Amino acid sequence: MNTIQAIILAIIEGLTEFLPISSTAHMGFTAALLGMEESEFLKMFQVSIQFGAILAIVVLYWKKFFDFKNFDFYIKLACAVVPALVLGYLFDDKIEAVLGNQIAISTVLILGGIVLLFVDNWFKNPRIHDEKEISIKKAVIIGFWQCLAMMPGTSRSAASIIGGMTQGLSRRAAAEFSFFLAVPTMLAVTVYSVFVKTWGKGTGTEMKGYEMILQDESHIYLFIIGNIIAFIIALLAVKTFINVLAKYGFKFWGWYRIIIGIALLIYFYSTK
Repeated sequence: MNTIQAIILAIIEGLTEFLPISSTAHMGFTAALLGMEESEFLKMFQVSIQFGAILAIVVLYWKKFFDFKNFDFYIKLACAVVPALVLGYLFDDKIEAVLGNQIAISTVLILGGIVLLFVDNWFKNPRIHDEKEISIKKAVIIGFWQCLAMMPGTSRSAASIIGGMTQGLSRRAAAEFSFFLAVPTMLAVTVYSVFVKTWGKGTGTEMKGYEMILQDESHIYLFIIGNIIAFIIALLAVKTFINVLAKYGFKFWGWYRIIIGIALLIYFYSTK
């Protein structure tokens, strides 16, 4: 992976992480279209640059994250993130096995797009417009909905936003809580991928993520630049998405997923 490829992947991550279109799918497709050789470092890089994206959320909503008087906020996030931590750990190997199956991911992208076409009609009368009105029980339910995104192509953002809307949240409130929930979720995933997970099992070159990063000066550089770019792009993308979603709903994103998914299915079938 060269610098240009790393920057492109980081831009894709920053743009798509908080949109209901699956950042994992888009980075995987981008890597494939760029002809990038699948490697353990590439896989780890795609996960670890989520750290830059979540920093954007902390910066944009710093008053919320550093309001230590609102202890309920931290309890809700802690309870909501537990399902993803437990199930993600249990199914880590199975999730990784699907990451290279672009046809399966394209199919999930299309199916998710079809769902998004109808979401606005299903939840027309929201009752909750602010995070403070979300109970711990509702937060946990949203956390379980987030687990649907363990299937690459689903979109963590889409799953948790729809989960919020099933609990009576408005589109804006559901999107913002999805962003808040992304911080502990993706922080845990990043820490696990960099410091805990052993990459390349069975290849004879097993390494922790940080060992791969420190293995080469170019890896250190790519890791740093990737997170910086993801951070900057996510800063720009989040506020735009919130405004578009609150005003226009999910249909645009549904059609986008369907069109991109069909185009990618045709491409990957033709190159098999």
